[in-house]
Amino acid sequence: MSLFRKKSIEHMLAGAQRAGLKKTLGALDLTFLGVGAIIGTGIFVLTGTGAVQAGPALMVSFILAAIACALAALAYAEFASTIPVAGSIYTYSYATLGELAAWIIGWDLMLEYGLATSAVSVGWSGYLQSLLSGFGIGLPTMLTAAPGAVPGHFTLFNLPAFLVMMVITALLSIGIKESARVNNVMVAIKVAVVLMVIGVGVFHVTPANWHPFMPNGWDGVFGAAAVMFFAFIGFDSVSSAAEEVKNPKRDLPIGIISSLAVCAVLYVAVAAVVTGIVPSAQFASISHPVSYALQVVGQTWVAGFIDLGAVLGMLTVILVMSYGQTRIIYAMSRDGLLPARLSTVHPKFGTPFFTTWLVGLFFGLIGALVPLNVLAELINIGTLAAFSMVSIAVLILRRTHPDLPRAFRCPGVPVVPVLAVAACLFLMLNLKAVTWIAFVVWLALGLAIYFSYSRWHSKLGRGVE
Repeated sequence: MSLFRKKSIEHMLAGAQRAGLKKTLGALDLTFLGVGAIIGTGIFVLTGTGAVQAGPALMVSFILAAIACALAALAYAEFASTIPVAGSIYTYSYATLGELAAWIIGWDLMLEYGLATSAVSVGWSGYLQSLLSGFGIGLPTMLTAAPGAVPGHFTLFNLPAFLVMMVITALLSIGIKESARVNNVMVAIKVAVVLMVIGVGVFHVTPANWHPFMPNGWDGVFGAAAVMFFAFIGFDSVSSAAEEVKNPKRDLPIGIISSLAVCAVLYVAVAAVVTGIVPSAQFASISHPVSYALQVVGQTWVAGFIDLGAVLGMLTVILVMSYGQTRIIYAMSRDGLLPARLSTVHPKFGTPFFTTWLVGLFFGLIGALVPLNVLAELINIGTLAAFSMVSIAVLILRRTHPDLPRAFRCPGVPVVPVLAVAACLFLMLNLKAVTWIAFVVWLALGLAIYFSYSRWHSKLGRGVE
């Protein structure tokens, strides 16, 4: 049984037609889905960290991170419009790199999406507590953080983080269109809040704060780019919705590229404003950098809206990341690599109901019991690895299926995919050694599952259509 057996693209497309998932999403839904996944923890929490590292050149760091994502996004758009099947890069890898590579990528994406939902739920909990404190409402410390997360305080369980995961899980379990409607409203509010930051903050910018522009040189810029890459994680989850899109060949590329472009412009503008209002070094110990900048110049009412926007923004990230996670597991189960129970579709809601609740409960508990700094370590490396693989896969698909109809073609092949791989590897090299070690351990666990279960239950390996 070959480890590199490939699933035919024709078979994948035929299977998607039989899948039973409702096709309800359009280009605007996908764009909102992508923006909802992208804007969140990165811009609201990590902007201060990036400003300390890069200074005002954080604007450049955002641009570098956006370029790395854009290069991979072009490859994603070609695959998503050519092979509109649930599972994102997992399915693309199955058709181009073979089953073992597809399993590794699918396992990798479980780590990325799962831990991202947990991490964002913890961040959401913190912003909610800050927002409530403004109204004089306090929650018991014991139930607001994971064990050991707050030095000097006894903490047991992050209840708000767990509860928000349960609410999002319930939404996803009853149907993606209903979830998409909620997501669209929250994203519209969130973008409006970000535009408010830019519109109000620009009148309080002091150009002198932009000098020196690069206080820590290019090392600081590159280091910040590796951190701020997290702020762009999420656009790839749009491709996971492939089977629920009414016109995937047209709408998927629009959704992927538009959501990334919108967020890149907003991020650079926010970075310019906040570093122009407050000297970058002052963000060293600030957990709410965007609203803090407006508080400094007396715009406390706007800062309150920013806190509210952060809460809404993180809700949408949890929703979209949870959605992408369940659809990847659904696709892997449908191929026999995971138990069949995980690809069961609810007869009324048309969703992978059991999988949605299983994943929601598991990562909800992780968010409630594991500190944020621990969760954040592995997210970027998993994403960068996936983006590298999709860029390699587009080169292979061009060679093995040159005549396959493509609604969108990645420009500049082979230069663009090669540059995407190089950019992702460069950012990976800026991550900590302990992150690499943990990543290798996770992959080793995944390989153990593949060789003990998935390899022998694979529908492709057993010749099952």
